[in-house]
Amino acid sequence: MTPDVRPLVAGNWKMHGVKAVLPEIMAIRVAVDRGEAGVAELAVCPPATLIPPAAGLVVGSTVALGGQNCHEKVSGPYTGGISAEMLKDAGCSYVIVGHSERRSFRGETDAQVRGKAEAARRAGLTAIVCVGETRVERDEGRALETVGAQVRGSVPEGATPATLVVAYEPIWAIGTGLTPTDADVTEMHGSIRRLLIELLGEAGRRVRILYGGSVKPANARELLGLPNVDGALVGGASLKAHDFLAIAAAYL
Repeated sequence: MTPDVRPLVAGNWKMHGVKAVLPEIMAIRVAVDRGEAGVAELAVCPPATLIPPAAGLVVGSTVALGGQNCHEKVSGPYTGGISAEMLKDAGCSYVIVGHSERRSFRGETDAQVRGKAEAARRAGLTAIVCVGETRVERDEGRALETVGAQVRGSVPEGATPATLVVAYEPIWAIGTGLTPTDADVTEMHGSIRRLLIELLGEAGRRVRILYGGSVKPANARELLGLPNVDGALVGGASLKAHDFLAIAAAYL
């Protein structure tokens, strides 16, 4: 963990959840209010349909909400689009941009991801910019090169610790139960840190770098204790409050 940086544990619910699962968010809020969730900041990124009711559940608490994507524009003829301003208005503090699923399935480019991160800053949100390599890129020794290019292309000029979080998610580890070695994570996060300092100056030392990819209670303490790992972007394990809180407990 980076000294003097408050860690962030964020849950990406992806396309899961209807109103019947809102008690999971309430359970997270209750645990945080009781001081049972450790020192980390907790954020939940549910489907867009659940953000307004979830906002009602966490109002007055330190639990944050985030969107899973946003459009670059403020408004316009973009059927199905959700702007960063709309997410802010609905109660969000964060928005995930550039998740590998959107890069792969929607063909999102680094330039588009950067535009969305800039839109987040415009609206007063913190962008969680996702980067990560495929299994082939890892096996061919191109992981650092691939992720470095994504960081360079996706991080907005002038970003600060208040407007930017970077989430390293090796694509081959997402939802597979596989994780890189501690040495691989340490090497990658160190590389991202050096690049952030190069791009952003001193501000780059305090931008939080999250690890994501099959994070679960059993491996959270080990992963989140590595250098330059400032929290986690959690997928499937964030759908149940018990598991999500157990991951956050790495910071108790």
